[in-house]
Amino acid sequence: MNDDLAALGARIDRTNELLQRMLAEVAKTPSTHAIFVDAGYLYAAAGRLVAGTEDRRAFDLDAEGLIDALIDKARTIFADSRLLRVYWYDGARRRIHTAEQQSIAELPDVKVRLGNLNANNQQKGVDSLIRTDLESLARHRAISDAALIGGDEDLVSAVEAAQGYGARVHLWGIEAPEGRNQAEPLLWEVDSQRTLELEFFKPYVTRRTAATYEPSSAGRPTREDVRFVGAQIAAKWLVARGREAMAELLTGHPYLPGSIDQDLLVEAEGLLQYSLRGQSDLRRALRDGFWEHLQAQF
Repeated sequence: MNDDLAALGARIDRTNELLQRMLAEVAKTPSTHAIFVDAGYLYAAAGRLVAGTEDRRAFDLDAEGLIDALIDKARTIFADSRLLRVYWYDGARRRIHTAEQQSIAELPDVKVRLGNLNANNQQKGVDSLIRTDLESLARHRAISDAALIGGDEDLVSAVEAAQGYGARVHLWGIEAPEGRNQAEPLLWEVDSQRTLELEFFKPYVTRRTAATYEPSSAGRPTREDVRFVGAQIAAKWLVARGREAMAELLTGHPYLPGSIDQDLLVEAEGLLQYSLRGQSDLRRALRDGFWEHLQAQF
């Protein structure tokens, strides 16, 4: 009997020794974090905050400098953790990298993942890519913390999936000039929230000098001239009215309310220095340019 107890005690001691060794090894293993960037959200929110517009064509973004700043920010927050990499999610026609996306993909510690763009320049498939990566990395214990830069409610399932495997998800938002630019259900689901403010983005976002129409003395403007002016007026309208007004206006496409159509006509004639009264083809081109610009932002 005493021999059996002694043998049992020896096995328990051995088991405790092995557990202590395992815990010591775990303690030596650094935590790992990754940064997940929904580029569509970042461009729209940072552009609106710094340049006053969500139109990517209206400003330049120093992606390399901004990614370095995000890595530095994560290093201060996750002080005892190492970076796995930055995941950069964006959209592209037929998932073919643009020159800008290719240059980002070539940066160290950055992985670019592309969804598609539809005819209205809306991203498709980006949220599912984020979920797949978050869930896979958490399931394989490749990360302990995820910094997620995004605002779409569809990301809630990605957060839940990662948390289900024990990872902590930290939502980083971008300061909104007014209201919120992140869905409330997403804010409720994450483990922590942080807002990156104007001063953080100022060094990396630069508004481009807007192209303007220069009227010529050649007489009647071309349809492309008029379409360009329509887009130019739409850009100003969007900055002044905001995305909510744009979304409401788009429900009536292709018909413009009379007051907006009249204001569009008057402003266009001023820029073109040419009367569009009775010029049905040019007025259609004007409206086409106006609508095309708004649809590209939605």
